[in-house]
Amino acid sequence: MGTTSYAVNDAMAVKLWSRVLDHEALKYTDIAPLIGDDENSIIHRQDALSKGPGDQITYAIVMQLSQLGFSENQLAEGNGETLTTYSDALVINELMAVVGVKSRRTIDQQRVPWDLRNTAKGRLSDWYRKRYSVAFFNQVCGFTPATDVRLTGLNAVIAASSTRIIRQSARASDDLLLVGDTFTLDMIDKAKEMAITATPQIRPVRFKGSSSRRGGRSDFNNTLEDMYVVYLHPYQITALRRNTSTGQWLDLQKAASMGRNDTGNKIFSGAIGIYNSCIIRSSIDVTQGVSAVDGSAVANVRRAVLLGGQAAMMGFGRDNGPEKLIWNEELFDHKRRLEISALTIHGLKKTSYNSVDYGVVVMSSYAAAAS
Repeated sequence: MGTTSYAVNDAMAVKLWSRVLDHEALKYTDIAPLIGDDENSIIHRQDALSKGPGDQITYAIVMQLSQLGFSENQLAEGNGETLTTYSDALVINELMAVVGVKSRRTIDQQRVPWDLRNTAKGRLSDWYRKRYSVAFFNQVCGFTPATDVRLTGLNAVIAASSTRIIRQSARASDDLLLVGDTFTLDMIDKAKEMAITATPQIRPVRFKGSSSRRGGRSDFNNTLEDMYVVYLHPYQITALRRNTSTGQWLDLQKAASMGRNDTGNKIFSGAIGIYNSCIIRSSIDVTQGVSAVDGSAVANVRRAVLLGGQAAMMGFGRDNGPEKLIWNEELFDHKRRLEISALTIHGLKKTSYNSVDYGVVVMSSYAAAAS
């Protein structure tokens, strides 16, 4: 009886591993629920570069009209308002990770009970998953100390706009945040207020498929809801949990229990609660603060973020194919050594029009490990 198998470097095996690696890298990253293919996504995945040549895509926004309009005896002819348009651009480039292991025919493989090649694949998946998440938060948090574009989605980080950042206790800069300036729910209230009164408004994202809890049972609710997504660092989450003041963590728990079970939409999976129409999630990659003195990282500060529609853009290159990751394996040293690589052509960038953040409000607070 014959057995079908695929050897190292087999064309089918390479394509399969590429597909699996890409699936694992994106599916399990903290930001996976944010990625979508239209403007009702926090990370809008642009497809123009995957269909044609080029290493940059430009996108634009047309501002709302500001005129009062014309009434009786008012001359309209020749007094039309000029459309105001702003643009932004996303750059894509190569990013590759390489792992070197001994091949299956060596004593090194004989000595360990696990498959070195499979282990290398798993670590490459972990690497890309972490890299996507780190790049996203470096971008949306405006973490300018990150200057290596390999850590920032292959696009330079833009500082948080002065009109899109709030700090606990109204501190003037991240450097000035003190031990008592920990994260509280009212920061979300202030950030949401800033979002809905901004020009242009930071749009909430419309979700459906949640479920409501009534009388001890869960009923599927297919209505649409406009919501923002908030990411906090685990240190900030701990500060919230330990805050026993009126109107703090207890209110968050009430909002979660009274409102939704929320198993119908992936954005709710892993959320710690819902407050003021904001889905609160946690990520260890939420960045440190940024010093106003020298631009360095402020260790005991974290920059939580409120995110709206198209807060960031993401794109992939044409030759990556539907799997996006290009997988390659090379045997050398008389087939005793194996080098495995995964390469993607992609870019990730915070959206900014007219030098103002489009879909992000940064919320800085003092944040240190719990003692």
